[in-house]
Amino acid sequence: MTNLPLPPQAPQQAATSAGAPLSDAGRAKVLTDRIRARFGATLIGQDMLREALITTMIAGGHILIESVPGLAKTTAAQTLATSVSGSFKRIQCTSDLMPSDLVGTQVFDFAHQRFTTQIGPIHANFVLLDEINRSNAKTQSATLEAMAEGATTIGGQRIALPKPFMVIATQNPIEQEGTFPLPEAQMDRFMLKAVMTYPSAEEEQRMLALLSRRGTDAIDPSTMGQGRISIADVEFLRDAARRVHVSDSIMNYAVDLVATSRGAGRRPLPALASQVRLGASPRASISLIRIGQAQALINGRDYVIPEDVKAFVHEVLRHRILLTFEAQADGVTADQIIDSIVQTVPVP
Repeated sequence: MTNLPLPPQAPQQAATSAGAPLSDAGRAKVLTDRIRARFGATLIGQDMLREALITTMIAGGHILIESVPGLAKTTAAQTLATSVSGSFKRIQCTSDLMPSDLVGTQVFDFAHQRFTTQIGPIHANFVLLDEINRSNAKTQSATLEAMAEGATTIGGQRIALPKPFMVIATQNPIEQEGTFPLPEAQMDRFMLKAVMTYPSAEEEQRMLALLSRRGTDAIDPSTMGQGRISIADVEFLRDAARRVHVSDSIMNYAVDLVATSRGAGRRPLPALASQVRLGASPRASISLIRIGQAQALINGRDYVIPEDVKAFVHEVLRHRILLTFEAQADGVTADQIIDSIVQTVPVP
């Protein structure tokens, strides 16, 4: 079943080999397994990043990927984008990249004596912003405005972005020269922030074997089989995730996690005030619920459980918790704060 393309009809029209209709969760598993299979052909290890990309896509958000150079950030983003039969644009950010280079501009047509609108590369279903922290502040603002509004404005004309629309941004944390770090308030626009780590020796050896068999470091989508899913499939996954039931106790749990990061909650952390100068915003609790719904759907359930909310709690909160200078000097990390929050907040 997983090797046959699913038609983009309503979920009840997708059938199993026995002729019985697939449930939303059943069809979602078939589709996500196809995407995972394509990741298996391009990426070794980094399972957490793969699941974060798939979950963010289903939840309808945007993702920021951070790691040192050479850990396949771009490869992972390209793999997700080429797994879907939609438009894909890769933008290499530089300090001289202007908003018009990204969004588009108006060009005067001398033949007809009028201005014509030329849309920029951000008008695609999947947009990879490679090294977003190398683009200047004005360009970053234009990007984040498009992410928030789902549209761009060129010459006073509002142009809607295609649906689905997803931004996959990468950044390198080790270089400061020639970079423009994203302000914390703008990073809040990203649903998740994934941090990649070095692969194990076994995974690195498997990666070399994969590249040797493939014969090239570049990804060629035409050689990756017929496992791509359609834009209609992505819309189905997003609609099905929004229909996943979230109980009041799960909502209270998400709110309590976020409130605890702000020094509130049912069980406040006593030392938090000396370590955190600003906690997560309400956008974090929304993200936790959206991610929880997507996780429940992928795991074959039509209801959210606490484990769905906790699955990506670090990725949801780590870029929304601002540490004090004292905490940074003591080597305290946001992930350690999140660990304390998860251990303290009672699970429903």
